[in-house]
Amino acid sequence: MQHNTTPLRLCWTIAAKELGLVFSSPLAYLFLLIFGGVALFTFFWAEAFFARNIADIRPLFEWLPILMIFLSSAFTMRLWSDERRTGTLEFVYTQPLGLWQFVLGKFIACVLLLLLALAITLVVPLSVSFLAELDWGPVWSGYLATLLLGSVYLSIGLFISARTDNPIISFMLATCICVLLYLVGSKGLTGFFGHQTAEIMRLVGTGSRFESIARGVLDLRDLYYYLSLILVFLLLNVFALERARWVDKPVKAHHKHWHLGVTFAIANLLFANLWLYKLPYLRVDTTQGQQYSISTQTKRYLKQLQEPLLIRGYFSAKTHPLLAPLVPQMRDLVAEYEVAGAGKVRVEFIDPQQNPQLEEQANREYGIRAMPFQVEDRYQSAIVSSYFDILVKYGDQYQVLGFRDLIEVNARGESDLDVVLRNPEYDLTRTIKSVLEDYRAEGQIFDMVDKPLTFNAYVSAPQALPEQLNTLLEDIRQMMTRYEADANGKLSVNYLDPAEDSALTQRLAEELGMMPMRAGLLSSDEFYFYLTLENDEQVVQLALENFSIEAFERSFDAAVEKFAQGLNKHIALVMPDAMSSSGRYGQSAFSQVERLLAQQANVKREDLSDGHVDDSTDLLLLLAPESLDEQALFAVDQFMMRGGTVVAATSPYQINLSGRSLNLIEHNSGLQAWLAHHGVSIPKQVILDEQHGAFPVPVTRSVGGLQFQEIQMLEYPYFVDVRAAGLNKQSLITRGLSQVTVPWSSGIDYQGENNFEPLLRSSEQAWQTTQLDVMPSINTQGEASYPQGSQRTQFDIAAVIEGRFTSYFADKPFTKRADEGEEQTQSSEAEQTELQSKQMLRHSPEKTRLIVFSSNAMFSDQVLGLIGSTNQSASLNNLALLQNTLDWALEDDGLLGIRARGHFNRTLPPLTEKTAMHIELFNYGVVASLILIIALVAKVRRTRRLARHQSAFTPEETH
Repeated sequence: MQHNTTPLRLCWTIAAKELGLVFSSPLAYLFLLIFGGVALFTFFWAEAFFARNIADIRPLFEWLPILMIFLSSAFTMRLWSDERRTGTLEFVYTQPLGLWQFVLGKFIACVLLLLLALAITLVVPLSVSFLAELDWGPVWSGYLATLLLGSVYLSIGLFISARTDNPIISFMLATCICVLLYLVGSKGLTGFFGHQTAEIMRLVGTGSRFESIARGVLDLRDLYYYLSLILVFLLLNVFALERARWVDKPVKAHHKHWHLGVTFAIANLLFANLWLYKLPYLRVDTTQGQQYSISTQTKRYLKQLQEPLLIRGYFSAKTHPLLAPLVPQMRDLVAEYEVAGAGKVRVEFIDPQQNPQLEEQANREYGIRAMPFQVEDRYQSAIVSSYFDILVKYGDQYQVLGFRDLIEVNARGESDLDVVLRNPEYDLTRTIKSVLEDYRAEGQIFDMVDKPLTFNAYVSAPQALPEQLNTLLEDIRQMMTRYEADANGKLSVNYLDPAEDSALTQRLAEELGMMPMRAGLLSSDEFYFYLTLENDEQVVQLALENFSIEAFERSFDAAVEKFAQGLNKHIALVMPDAMSSSGRYGQSAFSQVERLLAQQANVKREDLSDGHVDDSTDLLLLLAPESLDEQALFAVDQFMMRGGTVVAATSPYQINLSGRSLNLIEHNSGLQAWLAHHGVSIPKQVILDEQHGAFPVPVTRSVGGLQFQEIQMLEYPYFVDVRAAGLNKQSLITRGLSQVTVPWSSGIDYQGENNFEPLLRSSEQAWQTTQLDVMPSINTQGEASYPQGSQRTQFDIAAVIEGRFTSYFADKPFTKRADEGEEQTQSSEAEQTELQSKQMLRHSPEKTRLIVFSSNAMFSDQVLGLIGSTNQSASLNNLALLQNTLDWALEDDGLLGIRARGHFNRTLPPLTEKTAMHIELFNYGVVASLILIIALVAKVRRTRRLARHQSAFTPEETH
């Protein structure tokens, strides 16, 4: 060796030599073969990748920590022990090189082999990425975690190998140490301890640190932890070899210096972890959308705090083993809220069972109770009552999140449960937003208005108004004087007579659709009586239920709330059971939707029979509306003319799931003519798509004379599986979704003039049918057949129409139905007077929104259950789609942005069993081929190297 070569170059030379020796024997290929084979087997079989139906490769990384223990120990057990046993270690001692160069060279060789092993498994994420959208952030961080963990095990194996000349003992000792480090932080061991002790154990364990990085979070604490362990064991390796030189030699001063130096270096490396533990925010979130980092939307809500916000975690030391690992995750997240709050957020964590006074307060004031959990171990089965709650308190307002609000349980089998935090930032921020709104609602409503408001009363002269309107106008003047004084400069009041200003008359007609009124059909006297509240962005008309000052006050307060920031929105919900006595849906047809919406808004079932939508309503949600009459249609129409957003899930067909039959029946929503007036047509056809989901069908089979019933998943093209290009990635509504399943959709045709933006589209291999029998037809081979179409194309399934709409009733006579109990002897003239004095609008404001989903069933409980039985993530995505739609329509982009970061899993497209088998075999084939290529390359290199050596020692021919 050349003495002028740099130390690091000598390390690489030693590493190359070691790799050459390794690849000249079957050991390296056996290592690669076992590593690749076991990795693929656990991914496809042990973790049932295709049955799991999630487009990620976390199952691959779940088994690698255990696999690395045995393979690393087996690979390193001979690297030093053989040299010690054969005596070649004496040759190392005689070289004019530092021992650390030999140690580092062997370690580099081991790491390069590990990198090669990881490289051959890249076929797995590549295969998944071709099947579905894959988040590559956790993939690369998972490989980094595997490399770091494997390097730790390799350094341990090298150290143990340097301490013995027996490879078997080296293997067993290295395996035991690696297993011990892995088990310290494992769920099976930490479950025996309280969460504080368990958290310390997880900080020590190599496996728990691995999980943190593999999920996609590169934390400086975790990275340093692995690097410190690597350096510690490499240093111990060097020290072990150095001590071997001192055998049979007297103790000298530099021996003590070695002891002190090594001890000091190891202590610094290890104790630096304690110092870094106090810096929990030096990390990088590699996931798409940064799912594990606090969002800018959350920070925006925290900036609105005027008083201290208390977030208190109630966690018991003894809890269910599946909940225990979630406690440190919640602590880390809540700690980030404290930092982002800049002194306005106070965080506390307590164990109520260790503090009786705080437990009594939690029970009495906040209704927080311990939940009983059944805990089983190898010795006993017991019921443990424990706490897993978060209290959020602002002023005198508070809300509590229990474990049912925070966690999600995924069942992989009867006894295999995966318990994870559902979307903790969304749940916590939503709760903070809610208590903030409740606190503000008790104060002055104008304090929440950012921009000054203007109240405009477009009213005619008193002599032109009916007497009852003159009385009302006088009461309004007095009330508005008080409001203007209380608004602190945020409200101005104007009274304008359109009859005196022709330009104003024209603007009211063209922009707001306000036309002159008449006191009756036979009256020729016209007048104006329109009331609006507006700023420079929005105009809200005050619609009065009757001509009383109480009705005006309610309408005015509701209008101000529409401009106020941070108040709970109001959603009016219209469902079949509220409108029809057919009983087809039942009272809980959309209970999941109701529960979901109630978490973030004030939800009210709306009765449209009076021809009016409540003034406080911000959004009208029509779920499978049925037989809307003219009164109800007028209510919907005028709500949208006032600038309200209408969301309708409607179709000409409704599914009939009675007994064992499955068919579509015609469904009259009452909306057809109204939608057609706005350019929206939903044809009487049903879409089928080559890209579709599965349908669960019970099948009875006979085995040995016994009959068994099982659920068989059939290809079902009526379940349109919307993915990738079918999801509008430019829209906030669908940007964060990976998949949506739309059952029995009819599609949307649009011929209007407003802006039309598709949200969901089928694939280009879709077609339509008019057949209503949608039950799968199964032949003798067990294959299902469906109506086929000759023309394949892409259909719009859901869309947003935005612009300025003209009232359906603008040129139509409308007669209001008498209220129940009203005297039928009421004079016709008086009834017509009331009708004509009603403030009917003929145009909506600009940027009014109509959102249409062309399916009656995509949000119903029964169908979500069917979809969820085959793919739980798909049903969650449907609900997330509706939530996103409402948040976007209500302009609550804060929660919308956070929910889009949630972990709604990317799912695989429907695959046949044959296709799945081919994909699996392809992966095995690629891994085997790569190992064969590596072997051929190594053989070629050995042949060339041998030829060079032979030519160097062959004497040159002389002539």
